[in-house]
Amino acid sequence: MRSSNPVFSRRGFSRNGGYAGFEAGPQAGAAAQGNPYANPYAGAPQGNPYAQPTNPYAANAYAQGYAGGPDLQQGYPQAPAQAVPAARMTIDDVVARTGMTLGLVIVAAVAAWAVALPIGVGFGAGVVALVLGLIQSFKAKPTPALILGYALFEGLFLGVISKAYNEVAYGAPMQAVLGTMAVFAGVLIAYRARIIRVNRRFTRFVIAAGIGFVLLMLANSLFAVFGGGDGLGFRSGGLGVAFGVIGVLLGAAYLALDFKQIEDGVQYGAPREESWLAAFGLTLSLVWIYTEILRIIAILNND
Repeated sequence: MRSSNPVFSRRGFSRNGGYAGFEAGPQAGAAAQGNPYANPYAGAPQGNPYAQPTNPYAANAYAQGYAGGPDLQQGYPQAPAQAVPAARMTIDDVVARTGMTLGLVIVAAVAAWAVALPIGVGFGAGVVALVLGLIQSFKAKPTPALILGYALFEGLFLGVISKAYNEVAYGAPMQAVLGTMAVFAGVLIAYRARIIRVNRRFTRFVIAAGIGFVLLMLANSLFAVFGGGDGLGFRSGGLGVAFGVIGVLLGAAYLALDFKQIEDGVQYGAPREESWLAAFGLTLSLVWIYTEILRIIAILNND
């Protein structure tokens, strides 16, 4: 099952091993029940899309040569080659990749603020970040260059708008940073305590709500551009604060989906490269929450 964030495809994983950083793996025979995202394929152990299909001829030392089987040399069977297990994703991988991605966002934002990057350039960087994010979303595998490129241009955009909001509401960016950290900590604690339970129904609801929210904000922006003023009024006054709160709640829900993705990836033995996708998802969710809190603070300071 895949979802977006709003432009991020998440993957579910299946059981292949546990890791001390999260819950232990499900008991034998319960992989399909414990992993709602499992997607077994023909020839692979049930519930594990990363497992290699078993070779029924591997144990036959006298089988004729075939692709993937033992080679015969001068009539004597040779020992079959042992497959090298692929590296699996760990919590350390996710932390390291997330640190790189978020660190690049912060460095770029500070640089854009320090050099007083023009607003037009900042919004251009935001468009580039959006395009790179969309490209990564539709790729089958994570591409570190695309993810880091997204982080760089997103950071430039955030630096420009943060400075602009700071002129309207002094101290708003720092307050938004603290608010984002508080939301992250709160969702993590609630998720680990199983107060938030991410299942198929929760995932479908969050995806639908996220798509609806994005479309509504897009319509508001178009009305503002072509009709002038505040568009439909979803980003100003009391209505703007209400929709800002909804945006923060949606960002928190996407964080829960990120934590579920990371937990499944570690617990069910996802490839190590998937840690880049997890870092990408966390970055998108945190940027979403930060911008929504920034708007709320600016609206409250103007009223």
